[in-house]
Amino acid sequence: MADNFDKMAAVVDWLDACRSRNLDALLDFYAENASLECACEGAGISGRSALAAYWRPKLSGASRNAFSLEEITPHGEGVTLDYLSFDGKRVRIAFAFDAQGKISHSACEPAPR
Repeated sequence: MADNFDKMAAVVDWLDACRSRNLDALLDFYAENASLECACEGAGISGRSALAAYWRPKLSGASRNAFSLEEITPHGEGVTLDYLSFDGKRVRIAFAFDAQGKISHSACEPAPR
C-alpha cells in the first residue's frame, strides 16, 4: 500500500458517500472482490453487485441522522468506525484495505454502549 495512503481519511470519505446517499461513490471505495460480514443482519456478502444490493436500500431508506460519525480509531492495519446506521442505531464497522487502498473486507456489529 502506498505510504501516503490515509486510511482514516478514506473511512471518513466512505461515511460522506453514505451520508450523501451516493451508491456509486460508496462502491468506488471497495475492491472488486471485497467482502462484508454483517453481524447485525447475519449477512455475509462478497463482490460489487452483492455490495450494491446490500447498500442500495439502506441508502435510499436512511433516517435523518443516519451516518453520523461517533468515533474513529486506527486498528492494526485497518480502521474501526462507530457511527449511526441507516436506521439511526449505533454500529461498529472494521475496515481492512488492499494494496491499492480499496476496502478489501469490512465487518459490522452493534456498537457497545
